[in-house]
Amino acid sequence: MAPVTGAGEEMHALVERLYPLCRSITGDGVRATLDIVGEHLPLQVHEVPTGTPVLDWTVPQEWNIKDAYIADPTGKRVVDFAASSLHVLGYSVPVSATLSLDELRGHLHTLPDHPSWVPYRTSYYRPQWGFCLAQETLDALPDGDYEVRIDSTLADGHLTYAEHVVPGQVTDEVLISCHVCHPSLANDNLAGIAVATWLAGALAEGTPWYTYRFLFAPGTIGAITWLARNPERVGGALPAPAGPETGGRVAHGLVLACAGDPGRLTYKQSRRGDAEIDRVMRYVLAASDRPHRITEFTPYGYDERQFCSPGFDLGVGSLSRTPYAGYPEYHTSADNPDFVTPEALADTLAVCREACAVLDRNRRYRNLSPYGEPQLGRRGLYDSLGGRSDAQQAQMAMLWVLSLSDGGHSLLDVAERSGLPFDAVTAAADALHTAGLITA
Repeated sequence: MAPVTGAGEEMHALVERLYPLCRSITGDGVRATLDIVGEHLPLQVHEVPTGTPVLDWTVPQEWNIKDAYIADPTGKRVVDFAASSLHVLGYSVPVSATLSLDELRGHLHTLPDHPSWVPYRTSYYRPQWGFCLAQETLDALPDGDYEVRIDSTLADGHLTYAEHVVPGQVTDEVLISCHVCHPSLANDNLAGIAVATWLAGALAEGTPWYTYRFLFAPGTIGAITWLARNPERVGGALPAPAGPETGGRVAHGLVLACAGDPGRLTYKQSRRGDAEIDRVMRYVLAASDRPHRITEFTPYGYDERQFCSPGFDLGVGSLSRTPYAGYPEYHTSADNPDFVTPEALADTLAVCREACAVLDRNRRYRNLSPYGEPQLGRRGLYDSLGGRSDAQQAQMAMLWVLSLSDGGHSLLDVAERSGLPFDAVTAAADALHTAGLITA
């Protein structure tokens, strides 16, 4: 894996490579996408059969498509799936017919406010068919009979998702999730896939404290399927309430979406609002002086709403740049690789790495010499600061760590209360631990 400074271009290249594939909540497009991600990370791919009950849902039939088009009265293809997978309503049932333009209009979707863009539309759970096209294309169609063909299949098959695990020093997990179901949309969510892939590679270069589980799954139904199949990771037998406090192995989580546009970073808090991931993301974004926005949880958006549903109530937030539906290009053909920038991808990756570093080091200590201030000089702790330009900061960090190491305060508490950089606080904790003055 390239360092953060060189990763932006490589992540963008992955976005460009994945962009032409036709993805949906099931089917060969998802498998092809995971095959490509699998060239960067070893993946465990899961196939869940159609008809499998998953919480209140059922795994649907698998959808695949070979070709689709609308041909005008001269036989010319005026809408062609081969040009863009957005041209077909997702999960369209097969059709072969000749229709008048008036009959066809009821099956056509456009964006009148953006006449040159093609919208993204789906019909996952209601059998129908349709095409998406630019308004200017529709306006130019002459009256007459049109040949309409969608060569698709809806049949029993599987829902496909994949996991990659970066082992940690403890079995408690940080869940990093991204959706892999959208067709040719670069920011939503090929950018999230790319950032997750590079974050996994970066974490694997060291030995993190937590175990990091990366989930590449279709939106909504994929997350629901994963939750249904992993009760031991989310707090025991369903439908009992879940979360770290009830013994679940998912201690923290982050959903990555819309991670590559030029907008400012946005962090959407977990349903709890005070989960550790919420505090970490607020701290990291504020300390970095990046333009950003923190938003409250809402039960609409991406898969954070599944992980945060009240029966699970996991501490999972969502990181994006411009959030869903917050930019005109959202769910349109204008969300193409040109809309995603290497610089934005690299910046999102850097924030994720910084947040993981804080999560991994945010432990609680107990002062082993709590009666009065221990003598640091005779332990060589003051001598170790001699000549350092940040000696005063390092000394204050040691004093703050000693003061708040009562077993109830974390290092993030120390950093926030003291106003000192988290790195300075962790360095002080390391020195004090080595000297035998604090214990985890």
